[in-house]
Amino acid sequence: MARRSTASVFARAYQRNLRALTKVTLSNSKRIAGQVQRAAAKRLKPPPGKGDWLSGMAVGAGGARGYHLFRPAELQLSPGEKLPLMVMLHGCGQTGRDFAASTRMNALAVRQRFLVLYPEQDRLAHPQGCWNWYERRSGKADAEAATLMAAVDQACMLYPVDRDRVAVAGLSAGASMAALLATRYPHRFRAVVMHSGVAPGAAKSSATALGAMRGKNVPPMPTTAVGKAMGAAAVFATLPPMLVLHGDADAVVAPSNAGSSAAVWATALGARPGMPRAMQRGKRRAMQVTDFKRKGRTVVTLCEIAGLGHSWSGGASALMFSDPTGPDATRMAWAFASAQFKVVAKD
Repeated sequence: MARRSTASVFARAYQRNLRALTKVTLSNSKRIAGQVQRAAAKRLKPPPGKGDWLSGMAVGAGGARGYHLFRPAELQLSPGEKLPLMVMLHGCGQTGRDFAASTRMNALAVRQRFLVLYPEQDRLAHPQGCWNWYERRSGKADAEAATLMAAVDQACMLYPVDRDRVAVAGLSAGASMAALLATRYPHRFRAVVMHSGVAPGAAKSSATALGAMRGKNVPPMPTTAVGKAMGAAAVFATLPPMLVLHGDADAVVAPSNAGSSAAVWATALGARPGMPRAMQRGKRRAMQVTDFKRKGRTVVTLCEIAGLGHSWSGGASALMFSDPTGPDATRMAWAFASAQFKVVAKD
């Protein structure tokens, strides 16, 4: 009888533990499922901006990539009217929606009447969501650039885009990919904006990318060497004008990359630097601005921002890689691009 009683006690204890474990497991499963659902809902929720957040998918040499296009609400277009397009390439750890929310480019697009394209890196292509701008030796970077151009082409076909007024901007890995796009397809972009990116031509593989982020492997300055480092498309005077923005407190991508990017691009364009000037608006961070000119025209502008880390300058608060205390990089990027659009219109 004692053996039976002992067995019964263990059996009842086992059943109680099993029921408790099942209850906890079900509770955790519901909680995890809820977190997944909320994360998915947030990802699908359109970012701020009065307009349409339109989804699409482009297929190219680098595989398939999703994208979103922001179209301002209540656009009143004249017959045959086309609008400028700003291509925005997010940084590592971001999505297109994150980048839109941080930069608030959509709100500016509503006021200035232009379209915004946000390509999305696939996590299977890079687990951290980085663009593979550095995989040039393997050909992966060029293939990914071709897929991004497929997204741009698709946007131009589906929406009222003026192909002569397209600019590309990016943050961090997105900035480096923006520069790569401009060197591979120089006639497709009228302006390129690099924010906290690595100097063009400084990396050819994942092994050299880390060194490049630390400010090493900068291409030599002679024009022929620059063209070789950046690619065959980087022919003298064919590249679009470039705006470079970088914080001097960036601990992720060395601030020296800013000066190197501007110098490499200006050398390829045959431009010379002017005297740096200090600028500050209100209580925002100060910056040092250097213009590089060719035949009296500014083709490269370098903005080095005091105290800014690895963040979009002037971005929305409480978001990753976004610093509201810096100069408004969104306005600066659009002002630089629109100035190039006007030059093209005059030509």
